[in-house]
Amino acid sequence: MNLIAESGSTRAEWVLVENNIVLQRVFTEGINPYFQNRREISRAVRLNLPENFFKRKIEHVFFYGAGCNSEEKKGILSASLVAQFKTPITVQSDLLAAARGLFKSEAGIACILSSGSNSCFYDGTEIVKNVRPAGYILGDEGSESVLGKRFLADVLKEVAPWRLTKDFYDKFRITPDNVLDSVYNSSFPSRFLSTVSYFLDSYLDNEYVYGLFTENLRAFFSRSVCQYDYKKYPIRFVGSFASKHSEILQDVAREYGIKIDLILESPMSGLIEYHADF
Repeated sequence: MNLIAESGSTRAEWVLVENNIVLQRVFTEGINPYFQNRREISRAVRLNLPENFFKRKIEHVFFYGAGCNSEEKKGILSASLVAQFKTPITVQSDLLAAARGLFKSEAGIACILSSGSNSCFYDGTEIVKNVRPAGYILGDEGSESVLGKRFLADVLKEVAPWRLTKDFYDKFRITPDNVLDSVYNSSFPSRFLSTVSYFLDSYLDNEYVYGLFTENLRAFFSRSVCQYDYKKYPIRFVGSFASKHSEILQDVAREYGIKIDLILESPMSGLIEYHADF
């Protein structure tokens, strides 16, 4: 029996698998070693997963996560998971999860659009090129967090439509000072920014809001996707934002002459198949 986990900064999916059959699936808050230390990760894992996860005989834990790009960050995750499961651990990036889940052993360009964003060229075995995502402050174009950031910037500078701004303050029961505190002083500012993007989902018929969505996605294509040999290889997307707004995503992709042939909310089904074959 193996445990496969795939985590963004906002949400994590944990699946117990035996002989390619899913025995149990659990969703928890996301884990990210850039924002959490070893002790915090261990505590989050222990408190959020059902007790039976720690009592089963698990042969191997495969963890794919946001922030797991360097050996240092992978080491933090690995040490935290070994302490809880007492079994061999393999930690890889969420980008490799996307590539394996979308393409398995086929070459292509894998893209993530969720609370954050990322992309890579995958040769069917490993990631051979990656445009650095740079995080929600310097990058993450196309993501929920950047969409929320751009909207809040307009709200605070009073350039967003007045009615939309009022609705935002009313629904969130928040002040401009609260906004600044949530962005600059909270442990997971990207979660707050992503939550703001959910608010905008209900206003897509508003020209201003639709413009925020399309401009955000154009930035992702121009600054990330177009840096690969994107006319030669298939391009596929995974992530909550990509799945939820697939029609807008396809419309913007066509502006660049791109036909996206697969959009998934989660790479987990592909990861289960991938690990069944290896």
